[in-house]
Amino acid sequence: MGEVLIAVIGFVGGLVAGVINTLAGNGSAITLGILTDLMGLPANIANGTNRIGVFAQSIASSYQMVSKNRDVVTKHKWIVVLTVAGAVIGVVIATLVSNEQFKFVYKYIMLVMLILILVKPAKWIRESASSTTVQNPWILFPLTFIIGIYGGFIQLGMGIFYLATLVLIGNLGMKVSNILKNFVVGIFTGIALLIFISNGMVDWKAGFFIASGQALGGYLGGKYAVNSKYASVAAYWILLAVILTVLVKQFLFTA
Repeated sequence: MGEVLIAVIGFVGGLVAGVINTLAGNGSAITLGILTDLMGLPANIANGTNRIGVFAQSIASSYQMVSKNRDVVTKHKWIVVLTVAGAVIGVVIATLVSNEQFKFVYKYIMLVMLILILVKPAKWIRESASSTTVQNPWILFPLTFIIGIYGGFIQLGMGIFYLATLVLIGNLGMKVSNILKNFVVGIFTGIALLIFISNGMVDWKAGFFIASGQALGGYLGGKYAVNSKYASVAAYWILLAVILTVLVKQFLFTA
């Protein structure tokens, strides 16, 4: 396959992943596949290189979402702090240990996510005044720290787990949860990228085209999330579609 075609696929894949990541999560399944299968990067280098696109997308989406909802970040600052702290630990672990052996449990976690999403769909799409106030903080805060470690370590699926935690346990609305998710991911991915760079685990040439697409996808996804009254409903269905796709691939097409 020619370099130009690979670059085009990288850009388009990044664009799609950027939109998916902004509204739901697991877009890294697309970009990591491109980095490893098409561009031939080793898994650990692909893990580091993937953070370029995630960072670009998070900055673009946060520009759209947080600039118009600064009070959300201020009100839930402890969620932000705990997640970022956990993510830094996860990134350090990722530079020392391969994450391949941990991915075998991924499909079973996704199966649990599917059940949780299908049981109470209305909880995902409501956006009432009460959906901005945290419930169950003593459960929520430790979980956001743990998910932060996971996100720093692997990244793959972090957005889905984070949304599920904020919506189902914290009782936050999808819009508020997505604002927090994109802001938090932007902060810890920037830190993660610096750590991966310092360890020589980033391929800038491979990451450039994907990052360009993800930045545009993040911008468009963030704009839609803020301005459309159907954003929460769309995010719910995208989330459901992503999880079903992952499960089909993992259980039927992965040895």
